[in-house]
Amino acid sequence: MNLPDTTHVLTPDELDLLELHLGGGTATLTLPGVAPGRPVTLTDAENTPLAVLDGSRASAVKPVARAVGPHWDPAVRRGAHDVAHEIRREVGPEADVLAVVVDAAPTREELDAVAGLVAGAAAVLVLVPAARRAPAPGGLGAPGLARVGTVVHAAVAAASAAPVRTVVVPWAPDAGLRWHDVAARHGADRVERLSDHRGPGTTERLAHLDTLWSQEVAALYPQDVAREVEDAARGARRTGTVVFFTGLSGSGKSTVAQALAAELDDEGRHTTLLDGDAVRQHLSRGLGFDKASRELNVERIGYVASLVAYHGGTAVAAPIAPFASSRARVREMAEAAGRFLLVHVSTPLEVCEARDRKGLYAKARAGEIPEFTGISSPYEEPTDADLVIDTSVTSVEDAVAQVKERLARQA
Repeated sequence: MNLPDTTHVLTPDELDLLELHLGGGTATLTLPGVAPGRPVTLTDAENTPLAVLDGSRASAVKPVARAVGPHWDPAVRRGAHDVAHEIRREVGPEADVLAVVVDAAPTREELDAVAGLVAGAAAVLVLVPAARRAPAPGGLGAPGLARVGTVVHAAVAAASAAPVRTVVVPWAPDAGLRWHDVAARHGADRVERLSDHRGPGTTERLAHLDTLWSQEVAALYPQDVAREVEDAARGARRTGTVVFFTGLSGSGKSTVAQALAAELDDEGRHTTLLDGDAVRQHLSRGLGFDKASRELNVERIGYVASLVAYHGGTAVAAPIAPFASSRARVREMAEAAGRFLLVHVSTPLEVCEARDRKGLYAKARAGEIPEFTGISSPYEEPTDADLVIDTSVTSVEDAVAQVKERLARQA
């Protein structure tokens, strides 16, 4: 397939829109950053071509990279076309199919309403929106929503003998998507948003959850003392952390880093992901690939990561970082701000080449890409790595577990 010259790097929201569209969840695809006209190659942040957008429709070039977590389980993260075909084959084209949208943590009141909602439905789809972007503070992210989706699934199954399917739906919150349209493309006739069945009393109690602690402090302490206690609590912060992955292109460091960041964020760790290719698009735009530029790129990543750690957050970085000198400077900055964990993703070169989704190694060996790490530019293997992982023999899930275990030992 001959790809057009024009390319567009997708934001997380746009990547969700593309995945939804390719699975049949939308009839057309409109991206704010792409002007109509000639065909455009859509790439992820690692510059891997995923699809070609021609007009208002996209055709796939390569599969969208998958991550780990309950919202990535292939049993529930399925395209709309496949879900609609399966459910209609089971209950027939004229049967009443209800979609129940779970976009917030359901309260007891909403779960008690499930029986009435599903009564009479021939089949039920539990639709769970999953956004790649981090949720607002205090909100449930995609992993958490996927887990509570199983609770709703169980409530539906207990209330009705109708077949029920839970489906994780790629979702861009501000893209103007309508649940009625998306649900219809999944095979549903009607939609009920579970959080719409939350009564005013429950809504008011939820709105005041964050003030309960302050009320208890005010009841326990005199006014002037209570003010000091609240100020101290607001100023408290956990020790910040930088997890720094290094390894060859194609080693799997970005995949593990993304999965780790998602899990830590889901646990309330306020995680910032600084992936090498994504940083090149923004923080280091215009830098070359000579040794000095590469070191400057890595040091910029380290500086931003150390700022995140200084303010109590967790930064997960995944550049190639081929040189020991720049990695040492990153360690110095990070350890001055909090904890630092250097993870060497030591996947063998031949495995990295075999995985190459972008064809970069082939181009480097043909002399088309100068200064390519591992081929025409050296990679200085770390001698000070806190953890070494070879993703050719270690799954992403196990790799994430190893990093989290090492972080727990540092706490």
